[in-house]
Amino acid sequence: MLDTQDRLRFEMLVLPHLDAAYNLARWLVRSAADAEDIAQEALLRSYRFFPGFHGGDVKVWLLQIVRNVSYTWLDRKRRSDNMLEFDEELHAQGSPSPEALSIAAQDRERFEQALVSLPSRAREVIVLRELEGCSYKEIAAITSIPIGTVMSTLSRARRQLQTALANPAGKEVRHGMRS
Repeated sequence: MLDTQDRLRFEMLVLPHLDAAYNLARWLVRSAADAEDIAQEALLRSYRFFPGFHGGDVKVWLLQIVRNVSYTWLDRKRRSDNMLEFDEELHAQGSPSPEALSIAAQDRERFEQALVSLPSRAREVIVLRELEGCSYKEIAAITSIPIGTVMSTLSRARRQLQTALANPAGKEVRHGMRS
């Protein structure tokens, strides 16, 4: 149990990064509900081990914990279903037209499908860089891979993501009709 001063320090340093922890977990395990559980487990672990944190970048430290918890969870569960969840905020808005909402949902779905189609290391690196704004050095520390590998993986992931997004959705195949 942390004393009052350490608890306040924990709250000030770690809690601002909860969204990043959830976001990384969500993209690693591909499930919003499981990501919430993983982020909570990572928060509990970080709280438990906070006395051992002696400075440095707390976001990197927390995201390393999230990554470890996520991969432990994946090893235990190994899910193959990629269900999209209902987004209440998107559907609660009244101003955009149904057509605009449909296009936005299709774009988001295409992006998520393209991101999910990346190999796990590429997906992890692109989420950390593009969605969480981590530096190459931070990504290298979080993932325990050399910075050069981070840069090359990120470059390949960006190309793969761009290619996936540039292709028409579903690549419809035309079938010849006989008269």
